[in-house]
Amino acid sequence: MPENAAPERGTSRLSGFYRRTRSERAEIVAAWAGLTTEEQAALAGSGGLSAEQAEHMIENVIGVYALPLGIATNFLINGRDYLIPMAVEEPSIVAGVSFAAKLAREGGGFITSADDPVMIGQIQVLDVADLDAAGARVLAAQDELLAEADCCDRTIVELGGGARGLEIRPFPDTPVGPMLIVHLLYDVRDAMGANAINTTVERLAPRIEALTGGRVNLRILSNLSDRRKARAACTIPARGLRTEAMDGADVARAIVEAAVFAAVDPYRATTHNKGVMNGMDAVAMATGNDWRALEAGAHAWAARDGGYRSLTEWALDGAGDLRGTIELPVAVGTVGGATRVHPAARAALKVLGNPGAQELAQIMAAVGLAQNFAAIRALATEGIQRGHMSLHAKQMAVAAGATGGEVQAIANRMVAEGQISTQRAEALLRELRAGNSD
Repeated sequence: MPENAAPERGTSRLSGFYRRTRSERAEIVAAWAGLTTEEQAALAGSGGLSAEQAEHMIENVIGVYALPLGIATNFLINGRDYLIPMAVEEPSIVAGVSFAAKLAREGGGFITSADDPVMIGQIQVLDVADLDAAGARVLAAQDELLAEADCCDRTIVELGGGARGLEIRPFPDTPVGPMLIVHLLYDVRDAMGANAINTTVERLAPRIEALTGGRVNLRILSNLSDRRKARAACTIPARGLRTEAMDGADVARAIVEAAVFAAVDPYRATTHNKGVMNGMDAVAMATGNDWRALEAGAHAWAARDGGYRSLTEWALDGAGDLRGTIELPVAVGTVGGATRVHPAARAALKVLGNPGAQELAQIMAAVGLAQNFAAIRALATEGIQRGHMSLHAKQMAVAAGATGGEVQAIANRMVAEGQISTQRAEALLRELRAGNSD
C-alpha cells in the first residue's frame, strides 16, 4: 500500500471510544487512516507545526499555539463512514456531534451535496459616466475577459476550473457617487480560492477600466460565497430521543419548537447559529482552513433577506421522526495554504480520507447540522449546563493545578455540589492532597 493511501475503512461507530486512553484512541485512528509514524506524531502534538515552519506563515512569530484535537465518531455521510478531526477548546462539542451522529445513523446517516466550487471576485469601478452603458460594454467583452482570466492560473484551468462568467451590479446612488461592481465567477476546484481570485481580478482591472472609462479601486474576492453552498440533511427516529423524563415524541416536538424560536427571533438565531459554527469551525481548524471566512459567509447568508435567521430547519416528518436540514456557503480547500504547510492539517485530511474541497464542504455541513441538533436537544431537555458544566469542571480542576486522577475526582465533586469554579477546585485539591499525605 502506498504511504499516503488509507486502508479500507470499517465503521465509525466506535462504542466506548471516549473511555479509551488517549494513546489507545490515537492508535485506533492511526489504524483507521493508515497514518505514518510522522503523521501520528503530528496529530499527537509532538511532531506538529514547528516554530521554524510558523516563521514562514505569519509575521513576528514568537512561538506556536496549540489547541486540543479530538475525533468525532459515528458519522455516516452518503453511506460512507467518517472519523472527523476537530480542533477546539470548548467542552462538549466533540461529544455532542458524536452523539448526534449516532442518532442520525439510525435514520440512515447524513445525506449531503455541494455546489461546484465557484467563488466571486469583485472589481469596484468609480467615476463612471453611464453605469448601464459601461456594464453593457463589459458584458459584450465577456469572452475576451474570461480568456484573460484563465491565463492567471493554468493549473486550476487544466484541472477543470477557471473563469465561468461575469455579472454586473450597478449602484447608482452611494455616498461616494455612482459605482459599478463587476463580479467574476471563478471555479477554484480544490482550493479555497482567495489567492487565485485576487490575482485574477487584479489582472483584469486595467481592461475593466478601459471598457468602462472609470477608475478601479478595490479588486478582491467576496467571502459571501453563495455560489459555493453545501447542504446536509438527516432523519433522527423519535424512538431514539427518549430521556428519563421525556418520551421521544415530546423531545422531537420540543426540538422543533426550539428551531422555530431561532427562525423568528434574531437574538436566538445568533446563538443557534453559533452552535452550528462550533462544529464547522473545529473541522476547519483541524484541516488548516480559514474559519473566519467560513463564519463571515455563514452569517451573511443567514442575513441575506435583510433579517437574521437560522441556518438550519427542524421539522417532524409523516412518521413523527425528526428531520433536519442545513444549507450555507462553505468555501474550504484541500490544497494550498495551511492545509499543506501544517503537518497536523495534512494528517487530519488523511483521517478524513483525503477529500476534495466539495467533499470536505459536505462533511462540514453534516458536522454543523449535528452540532446544532446536539445543542438544541440539550436545551430542550435537561438544559445546556448539565452536560457542559461537567466537562467545564475538568477545565477548572486543571486550572487549579490538578493532575492525573485528581482531575476527575475534583470535577465529580464540584458537579455533585453544584459549585464549579477555580476557587472551589483549588480548595478541593488542597483537601485531596492533604488527605493523601496522611
